Amino acid sequence: MLKRVLNIDLTNETYKIEEMENLFTLFLGGIGTGIRLLERNCPESTDSNSENAPIIFCIGTLEGLFPCCSKTAAVFKSPLTGNLGESYAGGKLGLAMRFADYGAIVIKGKAKRSTYISIHNEDVKFHNATTLKGLSTYATARVLREVEKRKGIQSIVTIGPAGERLIRYANVNVDTYRHFGRLGLGAVFGSKNLKAITISGNQSYEIDDKKTYKTVYRAIYDILINTPIMQKYHDLGTSVNILPLNELRCLPTRNLQTSSFEGADKISGELFASEYLTKKIACGQCPIGCIHIATIRIPFGSEHEYESMKVPYDYEPLFSLGTMLGISSPEEVMRLIEIVDGKGLDAMSTGVILAWATEAYEHGLISAKETMGIPLYWGKGDNYRKIIENLVNGSNEFYKILSTGVLKASGIFGGHDYALELGRNEIAGYHCGYATILGQLYGGRHSHLDNGGYALDQKLHSNPMEPEKIVETLILEEQGRCVFNSLVACLFARGMYTDKIISDALEVAGIKRTPEELAELGELIYTERFKFKIREGFDLDNLKIPKRFYETESFNGMLNEKNMEKLAEIYRERIKGLL
Repeated sequence: MLKRVLNIDLTNETYKIEEMENLFTLFLGGIGTGIRLLERNCPESTDSNSENAPIIFCIGTLEGLFPCCSKTAAVFKSPLTGNLGESYAGGKLGLAMRFADYGAIVIKGKAKRSTYISIHNEDVKFHNATTLKGLSTYATARVLREVEKRKGIQSIVTIGPAGERLIRYANVNVDTYRHFGRLGLGAVFGSKNLKAITISGNQSYEIDDKKTYKTVYRAIYDILINTPIMQKYHDLGTSVNILPLNELRCLPTRNLQTSSFEGADKISGELFASEYLTKKIACGQCPIGCIHIATIRIPFGSEHEYESMKVPYDYEPLFSLGTMLGISSPEEVMRLIEIVDGKGLDAMSTGVILAWATEAYEHGLISAKETMGIPLYWGKGDNYRKIIENLVNGSNEFYKILSTGVLKASGIFGGHDYALELGRNEIAGYHCGYATILGQLYGGRHSHLDNGGYALDQKLHSNPMEPEKIVETLILEEQGRCVFNSLVACLFARGMYTDKIISDALEVAGIKRTPEELAELGELIYTERFKFKIREGFDLDNLKIPKRFYETESFNGMLNEKNMEKLAEIYRERIKGLL
């Protein structure tokens, strides 16, 4: 049973361990436990970059026990939105925490100099990281793998130069190929002078009823391996979405000026798999292997001198750094992914911001004066790489403004009608219809993964619903995902982990919950998240939808602003009714 919380004070370089078993029993871990720890540790109106703003990592009750229950929730105050920051990462971090016997880690304070923390079981040390400043996420991880060799399961968490410079959509890299991507956790790390964390553990834990455990485990494993539920994730990964979304007119292209891309086949999952795929790897405790790694050669000399680079790819960066920028060269997309990952930027926010800047450049709202002589044209990967370098370096006032997000940038330079953000978070790669927009606008973390609105839109195409039913479906789905994100399980497996299977798995872990009780828990967590958001200034009545969404055809045709406002009004009232 999870119960231990590791509290770290960077200012004084001290730590203490608390036992909070009831918090994990009640909320199961993950976002449920995390939101309560955030309420407890984050004073009202705390600046996200202040010493008092906490970083909280939480794992779930089923971590290390069952397949695909291997992720970690990060909960913090977002420098991008000003309210709830909530992000998830795979890799080995969750298992490392489990085998170090921590259900949660809470980090507060600010180090006097660049610092990395090493955690091995109950041994916590603070190290000078000034020699790592300015290094990419990849280079930092390579150094720490050599320096911090530990027995047991180990995970390495790092930020790049973007986090050090407090860029509001800087991310956190986990074990090289996974990320806490959205909402700016990297900037919170940077504000604390926290360059990296290494976590390792080699402890063990007992299962009381081993016979039942084996039965439940085998049932879950067999569904995962012997049914087609997870096959596409192993075969092509999420990049399989490029071609069907393009065909359905759901694929945002050139800043959503269109919803399909003429070069989609050149950066499709099928093309990458046949010509660039090098290997597939899996997160800890997962048999699927959905992480796809490509290899490219980068020339650096005139006499056929090349450097080989391994680049992780999936749908999100192929959309944001490919179709959104009008780039159809797989090599150019991979080079952009590599620089964005290395600098420690969220790929989706970066691509959306670059797309807005390109269109603003076309309309004369910004010029070569702002970009320092670098022209912004669709499809020009070389120029985008230079822009990213300047953005991370903060080379002038324009680039510093870009580092704050597309909402603020458009507020200063104009072009807000095509500045694609929802709830201050840059959009994900779907233009499917009303539910897609509503799901991101009103979801707890303004993510397409909050409630799967894009999937609901695809169902609505052939099976229309009344507005009230659309809103109810989105909210119920999000409440269900609140439970899933407390376990913390991979959302790819949500179709397999039914309420009955979750109940059976929890009972093995010593917790009895009926499907009805799980639904009540989901509503509670959903409500707690919104209470924190509203406490921190989130205004349900002051959310705007950029006009571009009404100007470009979606999978469900042209969207009507009045219809959208009717849905939004129903959504607002439903949320208020729960608070």
